[in-house]
Amino acid sequence: MLRRRPRRPFRSLLSALTLTVAAAAVPGTAAAAPSATESVSRGWNDYSCKPSAAHPRPVVLVHGTLENAKTNWWAFAPYLVNRGYCVFSFDYGKLSGVPAFHGLGPVAKSAQELAGDVDKVLAATGADKVDIVGHSQGGMMPRQYMKFNGGAKKVNALVGIAPNNHGTTLSGLTRLLDIVPGARGVIDSTAPGLTDQVVGSDFMKRLNEGGDTVPGVKYTVIATRYDEVVTPYETQFLSGPNVRNVLVQDLCPVDISMHLTLGTIDRVAFHEAANALDPANATPANCASMVS
Repeated sequence: MLRRRPRRPFRSLLSALTLTVAAAAVPGTAAAAPSATESVSRGWNDYSCKPSAAHPRPVVLVHGTLENAKTNWWAFAPYLVNRGYCVFSFDYGKLSGVPAFHGLGPVAKSAQELAGDVDKVLAATGADKVDIVGHSQGGMMPRQYMKFNGGAKKVNALVGIAPNNHGTTLSGLTRLLDIVPGARGVIDSTAPGLTDQVVGSDFMKRLNEGGDTVPGVKYTVIATRYDEVVTPYETQFLSGPNVRNVLVQDLCPVDISMHLTLGTIDRVAFHEAANALDPANATPANCASMVS
């Protein structure tokens, strides 16, 4: 008689969360993205790239939870490359045995990984500072790097697209962590990058203690009112000097992007992120940005 293998709670929970996030995508968009094994676009992750006078700082792209360095940026990285930027991305927060879906390790450890990658980019390009654009966790985690890992002196601007800056309720689903027996312990021990991002977590308390920002860095937050992953969406916004909070529906009322699409295909968000990288030459982002 065959013995049934015991179920693995982590795999079940991870699968459920993956489906929740994937459901945020507009039908048909996921198929257009390259796989994690495909080569990157010409000029993207090109360590021979030297920043121009027009764009003197390399741009480091930081993917979100359950994303990776390629699938999150398959559209935005070429968008920046075509505008003359040196663009770099990398994977962080990997778990053993979990391919392609990253950003699951402790956020503080991921920030240490970001520190090493920024140093690698600076050494290769000869630049003094980088600009960072991050989606979801990737828009929040660099704040840990700048506050606790010496990153403030190496970053000129941080652009967060749908960033989880103050913790999320995940449209109320995080309540299950306290209702389902053992759920919080299972996820915290196997994928701490998830529980770190829940509203009220110890990580979130440390990150935001004493204020949202650090001196010398420019901040832009780009959010959508239809975000179903980082909720309420207003918690994405930052307070402090050198902060610009943007709601895409204020730029284009018919923009219906949700969490995942805002960071992967939304051209209004792309346009506003480019404005944040080059404010001296910014142009208005609006509904026309969708086709520009």
